[in-house]
Parts: sequence; C-alpha cells; structure tokens
Amino acid sequence: MTQTTPTPGALRAALAHNPRARARDLADSLGTAEAALVAARCNAAQVEGARVIRIDPALDRLFPLIRDLGPVLALTRNASAVHERDGTYLGYHSGQHAAMVLGPDIDLRMFPRHWVHGFAVQDGDKRSVQVFDAAGDAVHKMHLRPASDAAAFDRLVAALRLDDQTDAIALSPRAPAEAPKANPARADDLRKEWSAMTDTHQFLRLTARLKMNRLGAYRVAGAPHARALAASAVEQALRGAALADIPLMIFVGNQGCIQIHGGPVQRIEPMGPWLNVLDPGFNLHLRADHLSEVWLVAKPTRHGLAVSVEGFDAAGALILQIFGQRNPDTAAWQALTETLPVLEPVEA
Repeated sequence: MTQTTPTPGALRAALAHNPRARARDLADSLGTAEAALVAARCNAAQVEGARVIRIDPALDRLFPLIRDLGPVLALTRNASAVHERDGTYLGYHSGQHAAMVLGPDIDLRMFPRHWVHGFAVQDGDKRSVQVFDAAGDAVHKMHLRPASDAAAFDRLVAALRLDDQTDAIALSPRAPAEAPKANPARADDLRKEWSAMTDTHQFLRLTARLKMNRLGAYRVAGAPHARALAASAVEQALRGAALADIPLMIFVGNQGCIQIHGGPVQRIEPMGPWLNVLDPGFNLHLRADHLSEVWLVAKPTRHGLAVSVEGFDAAGALILQIFGQRNPDTAAWQALTETLPVLEPVEA
C-alpha cells in the first residue's frame, strides 16, 4: 500500500506560497512527507531558481563523491532533534547492513536499506544532497559551505543522476515507533546479564533475547543500571558540561543514520520550545517539550562504566543520547550526572 499525497502541482503551489517555511513543517501541514516536496521540484522550469535532480543514494557510490566536496555541513534529524556538524566526510567504511564515516569532525553510522530516495538540490547559490527513507522522511543531508568545491558537486550530480526524473514519488506508510517493551518476569536475568556486559553494543542483543527493547529494559532494570530523571535534566547536563568544559558525545539519529558530536559544548540557548547548542562547527536543536522520559543509564565496559543521559518522546522513540567523551576518562561527566534530578522509575 502506498501513501496518498497531494499532486506535484499542488505541492509546487504550496512551496511558492510559503517560501520561508521549513520543509518538514510545510510537508506536515499538507499531510505529506518532505521527500514529496523535494521531488515536486524536479522540473526546474516550474519552480523558479530551483534545480532538483534525482540521484542514486547507494552509499558506496555516494560517499566517495561526498568526500570530494570538502568542508560541508552534515545534518541528521528525527522528529524531535536536529544534529548539525561542519567538516569533511573522511574515513568511509562500507557495509551491507551498516556503514560508517569515522572522520575527526563527521562521525556517522548508516543503515543502507533506509537510504531510498536521493536528490541533489540547487536553490539559488545553495547546494545540498538530501536522502530520504521509503516513507519520505529525511535520513541525512549534506549542505555545501562557501569553502566547498562546487565543481565536485556538479561531478557528483553527473555521476549519480538517475534516468527517472519524474516529479511524483511513491511513498510507503511511516512505521510507528516501537512502544516500550518490558518483560518483568526476566528482570533478574536482565540485571545479571547487564552487570556482565563488556561492551555497550551487547545491550540491544541482550534486550532482544529477553523480549524487551531499550526503554522497556530501562523501566525494568532499576538502579544502579537505569534511573528516571526529570525532563529538565537534559538542559542541566548540557549546561553543566559547558560550565565545567566536559567533552561529550551527543548522538541523534533516525532509522537510517546516527550522527555523533564528539567534543565540548559551549553556548546553550533555549528559544521557545527549542533547546539549542549553538557552537562553531556544531549545532543541536532539541524540542525540549518532546522529552517525555529521560533516563540516566550506566553500562559496564572493559574500560569502565559508560554513563549516558537519554531522552525519549511520548511514543517511546529515542530522541538523543549524551555520553561523556573518554578524554582521557569520564569521571567529571559521571560526577555531573550524579547531580541531575532523579524521579521514581516509571511502572513497567
């Protein structure tokens, strides 16, 4: 079954009447997905100043060409957070099920099956590469900066341009967030196996084996493994890290891409419902009003505890994770997290 969307002509008219609207917000107001708005502009003659071309989003073809762009802005978002990093796409590692970019500035984990619809977009002097999943939600975007190589962008478009340049797009229904899944009968097994972990990557395999998911396991495990925090703890953690110059690792992702900031944060600015980090080279935009549950989580590793502050929305979807960056250790971060306001655990 495919999702019904307004016609490309109706979408172009909406774009013309709302030139300053955020693409995702406009798409939501029209009952469609952001990718449909982008695809509607594939006929450049119908939207003045725009040049939108469908491209192949296959990672092994795309990322060597993205690297050649030089310094760009990398953007990954979900419904509640936007993560932006400046840098060059270095250290690409291919993988059939999971791929990575491991550069000093841009750090990504990608899941290729969700990289479905690709577009090269030129809007006046602005250029970007935008990739969407099967439902039309943004997976990852790369925006050129003044120092980027515009000629490399043209080469990318020429190399990846698809024969199909239609302005309509077939979209699949958006998959709902998985609700919290707990198994209180296996709580003792969860705590025992949690305590025996030696790597954070073992956690999701552990919860799956016990018929739980991330949030469900947090609700069951209890202290010292997981403690519920007040929603304000996210802002307090960011402000505390900025004040004490504690380097962080901040993860924001969707089903197709996870983007990671490693380093300090400095300027924390609330603006309406948004909580923002506005630093040179790194911006985070978080809908603080979407934080329905926040958890302080401690996972054992070979190198000591990995302690995180994690935010979830009302549907149980993970919004972001904040860890201390090991530089050389995370003692200051762990001490900061012990000052955050704790709530009683949510009933499983």
